[in-house]
Amino acid sequence: MLGRFLAENLSRKWGQSVIVENIGGAAGNIGAADVFRAAPDGHTLLVTSPGPVATNSFLYKDMSFDPKRWTAVALLATGPYVLTMRKSFEGSTVKDLVAYAKANPGKITAAHPGVGSVGHLATVELEMLADIKTVQVPYRGLSPAVNDIIAGHVDLMFDTPTTSLPLHRDGKVKIIATGTTERVREFPEIPTVAESGVPGYRAVTWYAMVGPPTMAPALVDRINRDVGEILGRPEVVERVRAIQMEPVIKSPAESAAFFAEESELWGKVIKQANIPMQ
Repeated sequence: MLGRFLAENLSRKWGQSVIVENIGGAAGNIGAADVFRAAPDGHTLLVTSPGPVATNSFLYKDMSFDPKRWTAVALLATGPYVLTMRKSFEGSTVKDLVAYAKANPGKITAAHPGVGSVGHLATVELEMLADIKTVQVPYRGLSPAVNDIIAGHVDLMFDTPTTSLPLHRDGKVKIIATGTTERVREFPEIPTVAESGVPGYRAVTWYAMVGPPTMAPALVDRINRDVGEILGRPEVVERVRAIQMEPVIKSPAESAAFFAEESELWGKVIKQANIPMQ
């Protein structure tokens, strides 16, 4: 959605067609490899979630590109992950969850939409920082995981508010905390995991624009400037916030630093949790 929206606006700004091609498979690695091998002339760019930039190199043995060599163009938007519980769970805070998990080892079940997904890694990070253990329940995608937490078959999952917030407001699940470092503008009544007894916790999702290695700095700066101008428009801010994301305007250097921080964070989580490579 974000990629198509940017393409529409960049087409008008540049006076030429900007075409979106969806290429799935291997957690984004197949499409990313195509962009990585493209000419570094700015005509082929990748709009992506964290995997191909920050986490996949720790999860996949056969990577046909080096994530450290991407040309960082822009961090586009960030969004919270929220800690969602089945509605019948006895507690209503992170402290309640941690206390229950420590008193009942091996009893808490945690759903996620696949090994290595941010939802999976967010749960592993909580286990590490709160010193608890959950029973991981992987699903083939998000929908069946959501269905089971609504039905009360699993205890918790980390999810985006796009899915969980309407269910929370309808009383079908309960969100007890966010993975952000500060409370979220759209639902400030919900505390962060960090302020709820797990200091240092952070789990957010984000989208980025990167290009093949060795793009000319002047070209990168121009694309970054044009993308930033679009993301700063009030009507664009409103549209991005409608999908529970926050538009971000950062320089290429600032974006690259953010990608490196995220890679370090999730690489540490993956290694300490001994998540096997695929």
